[in-house]
Amino acid sequence: METHGFLAPETETEARERYEAVGPAAQTVVKETAKAMQFAPDEYDERVTGEVVETARDALFASLLTVRTGTREEYDDWLADRDREVVEEGSENVERVAWHDALGETVVAATYQREERAAVATLRRQAFGRVYREML
Repeated sequence: METHGFLAPETETEARERYEAVGPAAQTVVKETAKAMQFAPDEYDERVTGEVVETARDALFASLLTVRTGTREEYDDWLADRDREVVEEGSENVERVAWHDALGETVVAATYQREERAAVATLRRQAFGRVYREML
């Protein structure tokens, strides 16, 4: 079993605090990206909206979420002694699972066969969309 990322808020309050904390980084990423794209000042003002920065914040927060990856057996063993709602995508017949323990209440999981990095990235977006988006 492997762990990817480091953001694993245990409460809604902690999730909100972490989300707020990535705000300045999201603004910097957007600003520097626009600069690299050589936006003129008026183009920057027109195209870089609050919605663009919010999208960057969402993506940054999601990309930092802790995701565990392992075999189906490792996942089942990890889950066995935890009382959680489980939202799992994919097939039970696939050998590997990626999962995120959201707030100690919900496990968002997805099965995958080979592409671990893609599974982790996809699972982070799913976890954000299913658990964190409405809350934040």
